[in-house]
Amino acid sequence: MTAVIRKALASEVEILADIAYVAWDKDLRPLLSGPAANRDLERRRMSHEVHANLERVIVADVDTVPVGWCSRARGRAYIPYLFVTPLLQGHGIGTLLLRRMETLLELEGRDRVQLNTLADNVRAVAFYQHQGYRILAMRPEDQSAHNPETSIRLEKRLSPYRGAISDTE
Repeated sequence: MTAVIRKALASEVEILADIAYVAWDKDLRPLLSGPAANRDLERRRMSHEVHANLERVIVADVDTVPVGWCSRARGRAYIPYLFVTPLLQGHGIGTLLLRRMETLLELEGRDRVQLNTLADNVRAVAFYQHQGYRILAMRPEDQSAHNPETSIRLEKRLSPYRGAISDTE
């Protein structure tokens, strides 16, 4: 299987929102409670987020079909979203998206990147640590006493690409 990483297109906002929603429903919703677990709110929120941040979204295609996406925040080295359709999780697509996004941030002059995930999302925390991220802090997902979710802030130092030089050109 080969994936192509490219910029997102305006015509696929809803497809990307659907990928995010399905991944959220499978992987994150079981860890949430109250309004944070509301399916309708999350579907609308994902559609809005993809649309509002389209110029900072990259997409992974397999056989010309979008199967995952990643976005970066405006004006800072932060990755708010990385989603891969559940059927293809564990096949390296998330790694490809994350590495490409890190390269884009490094080329913008950033020397580190941060992201958050739920502390109870053990699979995601392990994935990010395997990619070289380290845990910086844990904090409540929001400041209300009614929200039991805790998020983890992770960070990775970025470095320029290094590769061998060939004598034959």
